[in-house]
Amino acid sequence: MLSSSGSISPQGYDRFRKYLEKESGISLSDNKQYLVASRLGKLLEREKFTKIEELVAALERSGRVSKLREEVINAMTTNETLWFRDSHPFKILKELILPQMDKRPVRIWSAASSTGQEPYSISMILEEYKQLKPGALKPGEKIIATDICTNILQHAKQAEYDSLAIARGLSPDNQNRYFEKLSDSVWKVKPHISSRVEFKHLNLIDSFTTLGKFDVIFCRNVLIYFTAETKLDILKRMHASLNPGGYLFLGGSEALSGLSSMFDIVQCHPGIVYKAK
Repeated sequence: MLSSSGSISPQGYDRFRKYLEKESGISLSDNKQYLVASRLGKLLEREKFTKIEELVAALERSGRVSKLREEVINAMTTNETLWFRDSHPFKILKELILPQMDKRPVRIWSAASSTGQEPYSISMILEEYKQLKPGALKPGEKIIATDICTNILQHAKQAEYDSLAIARGLSPDNQNRYFEKLSDSVWKVKPHISSRVEFKHLNLIDSFTTLGKFDVIFCRNVLIYFTAETKLDILKRMHASLNPGGYLFLGGSEALSGLSSMFDIVQCHPGIVYKAK
């Protein structure tokens, strides 16, 4: 079992991170051997690999469709999320964007949706807006939620959360309004909120044209894990996936660069959103 950064040779680490970037887009910086060792240690022990090079060789033999590849990508994916994360994107959605969405059923994409808190939060905002302004939105609104991590998607589809997860960013009012209590420690999103959300497995470095066109894309706190070149490619393709005048949300530490011909910056005080030209 790999138990320390010293257990992974520089050559082995370089080979693994090249494989990971090619298959998932995730770019590991120098000297992250400890992260690989901690996340893959049990898997390596189970498979009886003594060196990371042996794992990479097995991955390359197995191809893109294999349980081993899926497990490795799942293990190396960061899934940090909470309800209404950063708050202002949801306020902007409700107060600025939704009032403009009266021509067709609104379609929203939550990219890198993790365990589901973001898409379900978006659905709650849609519900609040519909109650505030009955008939303002065309019926049939849809939220597509995607993630590369298969086991996380299964969790998200269940729409069930323990008390610790519920407490992260969710007000008691929203908890009582949009969740049903299954037990002392488990809460489930109510059907009228969860039914708007459709989860799909997707690697952002692959084509996402089959998802269709969107009015709003949330792609927050995921592009930081990609190289500048991969990030630029994803953003260009997301622009092509937006309807004219559609909106793109990025994470607080992320920004568009070199794409001023495709997007306008909309200052919202607080927060910003990018509008497709």
